[in-house]
Amino acid sequence: MGEDQPTRRRDPDVQPAVTTGALARRLGVSPTTLRSWDRRYGVGPAVRSGGRHRRWAPRDVAMLEEMCRLTSAGVPPAEAARAAKAGAGRLRLGADRSAQSRTPPARSRAAGALPLGDVRQECRGLARAAVRLDAPAVADQLTSLVDRHGLVVAWNEVMVPTLHAVGRKWESSGDRYVEVEHLLSWHISGVLHRATEPVGPGTPAPAGAGAVVLACVPGEQHSLPLEALNAGLLELGLPARMFGAAVPAEALTAAVRRLGPMAVVLWAQTRSSAERPLARLIAATSWGVKGARNRPAVLLGGPGWAGHPVPGTLRPLGLRDALNALAGMYDELGVGPRSRPPAAL
Repeated sequence: MGEDQPTRRRDPDVQPAVTTGALARRLGVSPTTLRSWDRRYGVGPAVRSGGRHRRWAPRDVAMLEEMCRLTSAGVPPAEAARAAKAGAGRLRLGADRSAQSRTPPARSRAAGALPLGDVRQECRGLARAAVRLDAPAVADQLTSLVDRHGLVVAWNEVMVPTLHAVGRKWESSGDRYVEVEHLLSWHISGVLHRATEPVGPGTPAPAGAGAVVLACVPGEQHSLPLEALNAGLLELGLPARMFGAAVPAEALTAAVRRLGPMAVVLWAQTRSSAERPLARLIAATSWGVKGARNRPAVLLGGPGWAGHPVPGTLRPLGLRDALNALAGMYDELGVGPRSRPPAAL
């Protein structure tokens, strides 16, 4: 036992080093990225085999892990490299968030790996984490965004721009980046679902008014915007019934008659899926006793409805506009929530 002790206490820097390819797989980045960071920012191995081949010792690996963590959080690569090399970059994201809450959100024109354009700083970090398929970082950043800025700002200014950037990259790269969009969409859906988890008894429909029905038109699979609206309504204390993607017309009309909703929101992403006859049918659906029949307000959401208005329906411009319109309907009847977070609208 005593003879084994020196071996167990060997210096970390003399432990076996790893190759660039092995380190890239471990970090979830490409070998080209590691070589680029080495050339541009000096974040490279202390020792090279034969003077050329990179061999990464444990301390080099720790430095690169910190570099990846910082860039995933939205820190520009040059700043992340300086912090990682100086050993001063081990600040928790909570400290970064605290500092950001005291100053206006930084914006960047750097495109990075995705065509982001002029966006909030948080978009860059979320995009980098998504491209690296770093699921824990994506989930952590999305949760932090909603907690720090509220649902509307997080959706409009970070989630949507990042999703659009991934979509543009996918369209211009053939079948590449499909997995990035799927991972990002999955985690956005997850954080929206967590935002609607009840903390007490469920929200009933106010007396004298029904809930809001949310449904995608038949054949439409893009339900994320409706999930955001559902979360926003519940955040305001307004009742919603979420039916999700591709709801058959017969099932939707039957649900409307059964529920007697205050409003129905129909989502269509493309013109080919926007069924105007269905929208007119829902708007004409009534219930109640003769002489006191009620009909729902119908809101048409999504770009699919653009260009061809449906009489008797509303076309909200986005999440904030839809929330304002729906909350106003309850307020007009005097059955809205007693308190509404002002930052939500």
